[in-house]
Amino acid sequence: MTIPRRRPGRPRRDEKRPTREVVLTVATALFAQRGFDAVGLRDVAAAAGVDVATVSHHMGTKAQLYDACFAWVFAAEREVLEAAAGRARSALAGGPEAARRALHDLVDVFVDFLEDRPETTALWLRRWLEPHRHADLDERYATPLYHLVAELLTAAASAGALVEPTPHITARSLVWAVHGHVVASQAAGAAAAREQREFRSFVHHFLDRMYGPAGP
Repeated sequence: MTIPRRRPGRPRRDEKRPTREVVLTVATALFAQRGFDAVGLRDVAAAAGVDVATVSHHMGTKAQLYDACFAWVFAAEREVLEAAAGRARSALAGGPEAARRALHDLVDVFVDFLEDRPETTALWLRRWLEPHRHADLDERYATPLYHLVAELLTAAASAGALVEPTPHITARSLVWAVHGHVVASQAAGAAAAREQREFRSFVHHFLDRMYGPAGP
């Protein structure tokens, strides 16, 4: 039996992962680096080590692939944030200090996630450079997470754990601060570890100044 040869120059696909996951991984990285217009299905296929027909079969059009990339990173982010928010809600019964400690933990979870997956930040920043294009992505893949945090802050305020008159502004401000940190950390090179330590210290100090000490 003759074994088909790979085309010259085509990277070998990672056979340990499903094709759809490989395509999403490389497409997310490419859209994050170049933006929507500068990436074609052929670029994605070449980076994934498959042909264009395979990309189209799994993902559909380029617009559908772009949407799927946001859905993919959103699902991962929602999983970790919902778990942390659930722990924070449970902590409300423990009093103000326990609630504030849980908010600190929630922020750590969010920072950890974006430090580990900086392509999430890059993907969103590319989209936000053109705020009127693909705006529906925000409603599906950003707004639910803003609401998750804002609702938690509202619940904490109702429980007497903190005073928060504008939870939606606070949630948005924290999210943007962390995205900015990820960009700075990526650009810091050898100083990235220091940037990460200093930002972590800053964001916890910020919470303490907003809501009071989180306790030991």
